[in-house]
Amino acid sequence: MSDEGRLVAGRYRLTERIGRGGMGTVWRAEDEVLARQVALKQLHPRPHLSDDELATLYERTRREARSAARVVHPNVVVVHDVVDDDGRPCIVMEYVPAPTLADLLDGGRTLPPEEAARIGLGMIGALRAAHAAGVLHRDVKPGNVLLGPGDRVVLTDFGIALTAGSSTLTQTGQMVGSIPYMAPERLRGLTPGPASDLWSLGATLYQTLEGRPPFRRETAMETAYAIVTDPVEPMKQAGPLEPLVQLLLAKDPADRPSAEQTERALLATWSGALPTEATRRRPTEGAPTVARPATIGTGRRRRRTRRGRFALAAGAVTLAAAAAVTAALTLPHTPADSHPTTSSAPSALPQGYHRVTDKSLGVSFPVPDGWAAGTRATDEVTYKDPTGLAGVTIGTVEPAGANPVTHFADIEANTRVNYPTYRRLRMQRTTFRGQPAAVWEFTFQGRARVFRAIDLGYGREGGREYDIYLSAPDARWADYRPVFDNVRDGFRTTG
Repeated sequence: MSDEGRLVAGRYRLTERIGRGGMGTVWRAEDEVLARQVALKQLHPRPHLSDDELATLYERTRREARSAARVVHPNVVVVHDVVDDDGRPCIVMEYVPAPTLADLLDGGRTLPPEEAARIGLGMIGALRAAHAAGVLHRDVKPGNVLLGPGDRVVLTDFGIALTAGSSTLTQTGQMVGSIPYMAPERLRGLTPGPASDLWSLGATLYQTLEGRPPFRRETAMETAYAIVTDPVEPMKQAGPLEPLVQLLLAKDPADRPSAEQTERALLATWSGALPTEATRRRPTEGAPTVARPATIGTGRRRRRTRRGRFALAAGAVTLAAAAAVTAALTLPHTPADSHPTTSSAPSALPQGYHRVTDKSLGVSFPVPDGWAAGTRATDEVTYKDPTGLAGVTIGTVEPAGANPVTHFADIEANTRVNYPTYRRLRMQRTTFRGQPAAVWEFTFQGRARVFRAIDLGYGREGGREYDIYLSAPDARWADYRPVFDNVRDGFRTTG
């Protein structure tokens, strides 16, 4: 601590070290000219760099600090000055005497969705101001979120911010930022944009709700690989915020919601009260029965008429919050499902399958040999495997809406209220055989095991929507998932 008490730039006296990270050390200092406390960030020495590389790094730091100083917002720490200390640039900032969100989450602690939404609103306010000024943060994480007095949320450490359009890498070839909160495109060496900061916001919210970063692995390399390639693990405590966080963590920046949509979704959760046990269980008088996964058999949620599916139980506050979040987010279009759903024509009948035709639904499709017809309703038919634990359901909805994702989201909102073990894996727009489509994948707890399900809906607005649904024990998903692909690819309409 030899630097304690030292005077920097003839003005700032270092009084206490208050933080240390990968880029530098942060001190509480006394501004002896204006008689006020400030936070001063020193860059770490870089003995491995050449003089030219150091000069480039220091000039870049000065330029980026000046860019960050343009961001003026109550939720952004103020950058007062950039000074030199023995040739190294130091960034002088507003001193906010407050713990960080990382301090609050230490040891795997979590916060409820409403509090997470409040903190997220402060963060998104800061990011919107920064992005409007053409500045990216690049290191959004719990350690850079200060929780100040009067419920003030402050995004700090814009010391590695940069003007939008600059490269992820420094000219010395070093990547800046914290890997667990770094967007996939940055890890791939692509040019970041505002959506990269929003991914980091999603990672921060995920940890706030779940107690760990979304892709935490044993090593930094494994973490980086998981961010780029692995699906996000289902959330268990996110409540109505889960749809937003899942979308913020999309691999493709184009699939993430905008800052405005994110803010609206956070407001929808923060402004709603948390549900009591009574409101969680009591539907509004006259509201239809809530659709949910079954605890036995295939787990197919019962389908209601289109009119019934859109009637929400106003007495359930969590439902209202989840529906509001969904309404605030215009789910992005995904050109193709990761398991392609865009084939233009049905494939030949796979080996080990036979074709069945349902005249009332006007469809035919392949079914594995040994699977038998099960539940039959006016608008759907189910075939089960010999164990009775897995099944395929073909259903229809008439008339179809603009995109099946709309009623998928509505059914999901109902399910969250009445089926707390439901966990979304993904819900995304796509196309199937040239028509609007959506894919919905999720898990839920049955009586004795966890089930996983996938639902593809497609159809043109005003016509008929077709749904292809598979559910099976999650532990054997790898065995059953090819059934869905074969049924989907061999699906035909006959009417």
